[in-house]
Amino acid sequence: METILSLIGDNKELLYFIVLSIFVGVEVIGNVPTVLHTPLMSGANAIHGVVIVGAIIVMLDTEMTNIPALVLGFLAVVLGTLNVVGGFVVTDRMLEMFKKKK
Repeated sequence: METILSLIGDNKELLYFIVLSIFVGVEVIGNVPTVLHTPLMSGANAIHGVVIVGAIIVMLDTEMTNIPALVLGFLAVVLGTLNVVGGFVVTDRMLEMFKKKK
């Protein structure tokens, strides 16, 4: 318990920054009009592509004996890929709704 408290005490500014960014993110995303939702989701998918590349780079630098880090990296790549693919599928489906029917 002492190590957790000392970790929190040493990283107070970082924790404040994370909590503040969560509040700002909720406010920004909560006030997005419905019309802008699809283009913003496409941008978020591009950002998650960067997350996938970062997870792969981190996994390449991890030692083969560090199994928990490799498992977490693999999960990051899989979940990030699912998020990107799912986001593009949803974006494509929404854009199909706006096309004229033949």
